[in-house]
Amino acid sequence: MSGAEIFNGLLGYLFWILLLVVMIQPWLSIRSLQHARLRIMELIERKYGHRVITMIHRQEKMGFLGFPVYRYIDIEDSEAVIRAIRSTPANMPIMLVLHTPGGLVLAASQIARALKSHPAEKVVVVPHYAMSGGTLIALTADKIIMDQNAVLGPLDPQLGGPGGSYLPAPSILKAVEVKGRDKVDDETLILADVAEKSMKQVKELVIDLLKDKLGEDAASRIADRLVSGYYTHDYPLTVDQLRDMGLSVSTDVPPEVYELMNLYPQARTNRPGIEYLPYPVTPRFTQGERRE
Repeated sequence: MSGAEIFNGLLGYLFWILLLVVMIQPWLSIRSLQHARLRIMELIERKYGHRVITMIHRQEKMGFLGFPVYRYIDIEDSEAVIRAIRSTPANMPIMLVLHTPGGLVLAASQIARALKSHPAEKVVVVPHYAMSGGTLIALTADKIIMDQNAVLGPLDPQLGGPGGSYLPAPSILKAVEVKGRDKVDDETLILADVAEKSMKQVKELVIDLLKDKLGEDAASRIADRLVSGYYTHDYPLTVDQLRDMGLSVSTDVPPEVYELMNLYPQARTNRPGIEYLPYPVTPRFTQGERRE
């Protein structure tokens, strides 16, 4: 065998080894992140005495092609969270870490009712945001803990409209009211009927989740504010606004929760959108100060 043939053979072996590394590297990275997350969750459980459940929806790269996947609350989530709640001893408090843009009303309401039925204390921690269905779940908690800059969101139902768009139920009813029921088509009237029913159902659900803690009147007032279209659906409700509504919200987020969030990577781009020097690890120098 000539030297050229040996060299070509080595190149072929090297190619297949590199291909194998490229294929399994994402899997190894995912396993490593999962192991790190479980370690922090175990630390939180030992330190605070709560069963930790997370529902984190971010954009994550999948496979070696790196396609981002957009997550939201779906039936698979509700099945998994309900299993976790069911397996938690009745006397053990639950800490649910929420980071989600929302999702299906059915799935979110199932999680909320399952969490409410747990006999021990329920704590929901929101490090960044929990909109729409995430807010519905947060209302179930005995204690809501949010970062000072974290937000929840309104609960006005969104109905499927023409062309795949989503329309807020309160706006549908208002449009029919302004234009007159005798001047809109049958499809719009049907949509308005569904909108009215969906708002009534979500209001009743919110009242049911809150009345044991706040009383019927306060629960009804909060439900009306969140469901009736007072805000646009993407409006961020701050800690102060939630307190003004009558909700009890703490800002004492366990520091370990922030560490946990760092282990849920978002889809990467070629250029980072946010950059900063680490602090206080990196030394800072004032103008005119010379570094030795």
